[in-house]
Amino acid sequence: MLTTDGRFAYEAAGDPGAIPLIFLHGIGGAARAWRRQLATFGDRFRAIAWDMPGYGGSAPLASVSIDALAEALQQFIAQLGVSRPVLIGHSIGGMIVQKWLVQFPKLARAVVLAQTSPAFGKADGDWQKSFIAARLGPLDRGETMRSLAPSLVKELVGDDPDPNGMEIARECMGSVPEASYRAMMLALIGFDQRSTLGTISVPTLLLSGLKDNNAPAAMMAKTATFIPGAEYVELPCVGHLANLERPEAFDEALGRFLNSLATKA
Repeated sequence: MLTTDGRFAYEAAGDPGAIPLIFLHGIGGAARAWRRQLATFGDRFRAIAWDMPGYGGSAPLASVSIDALAEALQQFIAQLGVSRPVLIGHSIGGMIVQKWLVQFPKLARAVVLAQTSPAFGKADGDWQKSFIAARLGPLDRGETMRSLAPSLVKELVGDDPDPNGMEIARECMGSVPEASYRAMMLALIGFDQRSTLGTISVPTLLLSGLKDNNAPAAMMAKTATFIPGAEYVELPCVGHLANLERPEAFDEALGRFLNSLATKA
């Protein structure tokens, strides 16, 4: 589906009048990476997954930054005409949610920060540069996203991931336009929302994977201590792609959090 302005592609399930859940994928993802969650939660919620700008059928941004992506998220929400959504952001999707919360602190019902970070690397910049170089170097040498997808996905996951989920992960990664992948990687540089964690005023779940090397569990556990009232859930055996690696565990953790919102309402 496309928004009425034609800028954003998305997939959705459930009653349009139900509480909206908006799922935001990572750099190697796509809206279709959330299809299992749309099916699981579409019976109780309006479950929506966007394609980030430059992904799937969504138009790319003229200039890519986390700020610009957060503004695009708000434009997407406005196009949908939904109010007080629950935002579930994975990896860079979680970074976009953090930036969006600074700009629009009262518009969400709740947020889930899944396998993400409040900052990209260390302040000196060397770690960030080496991280980016390691991921863009193969493309510079003539590889393609399609050829890199199997190895990229394998590096991201933990123990005994779901085979169907891994097939989806490879397909999504291989379909990312190279220009979008490069732009998103570069947009990470300088991202740092650590100083604003204490201002998050909506119910928040931080969801980590014990085997995640990109957003380490210890870092996420520490991050949770800076967000007032935040819940922290750690999934054993899971790497960076929890909803695809262990969909049952991911859905159970998300479902518990959503149920807790209902009891608080």
